[in-house]
Amino acid sequence: MQETVLSPLAAWQTFYVIVGTAAATLTGLMFVVITMIASVRMRVSLPGNGVGIFNTPNVVHLCTALLIAALLCAPWQTIWHVSMLLGIMGFGGMAYVVFIIWQIRHQTTYQPVLEDWLWHTILPFVSYTALLVAALLLTGNPTLALFVIAAATLLFLFIGIHNAWDNIIYAATELSRPRNQDQG
Repeated sequence: MQETVLSPLAAWQTFYVIVGTAAATLTGLMFVVITMIASVRMRVSLPGNGVGIFNTPNVVHLCTALLIAALLCAPWQTIWHVSMLLGIMGFGGMAYVVFIIWQIRHQTTYQPVLEDWLWHTILPFVSYTALLVAALLLTGNPTLALFVIAAATLLFLFIGIHNAWDNIIYAATELSRPRNQDQG
């Protein structure tokens, strides 16, 4: 009976090994991005609090993808344990995005544009919400739930890739500006 219950998870093993590896690699690369941004800040005196507000959540989202991959590759005895953990992650992530929104609205170093709101708040909130909903559906409809979890996990990866790229382009742009433009 347990093999029947766990068989939907077994079908996703390769997918989550690939996604988990990508998430772990991208998390490591975020440290390179953050190091580069820190170097730019020292050279051009970029304001500090905006950097953490836009980079720390990115690491959290990538680590979420890694954790989802690890959870779904683990040898669970029953599927409801996975469902419970994914539900906690989804709910916690939604709360975290609300906190990110609060931080972005109260920082004064950078004026976010629509693209920033989309990639740093809306898409992560959608992904965490999908994770919570899929966790609630996992025991009753595992096939649908596992596809939703896979989509949410991929979205976390794409958010990580986009935001890391966006942050490094911002840092490179700031570094290339003439020094006198920084003093306003």
